Amino acid sequence: MKLTTLTVAALLAFGTSAYAQAPAPGTIKSDTAAVKADRKDIREDRRETRKDARAGDKAAVKADVADRKADRQKLAADKAQRRADVKAKRAAK
Repeated sequence: MKLTTLTVAALLAFGTSAYAQAPAPGTIKSDTAAVKADRKDIREDRRETRKDARAGDKAAVKADVADRKADRQKLAADKAQRRADVKAKRAAK
């Protein structure tokens, strides 16, 4: 193969990979909605924990703390997904 043909083939192969990874339309909006919902869940868990703590229900407080921890992990995952989609969209431009 000629060097120019090889170079063009390599550029086409790597140049189109960014377009293939662009997020679908509306993905970023749905990711943002998921992040907002996760934040709302964390706030509700915090309120529930305070309510149970005032009532003196230690088992419920422990369960609420575990729920909040799971919600925080979900929030972190959703935020990372949103960041990745935004980065892919910028790279696709």
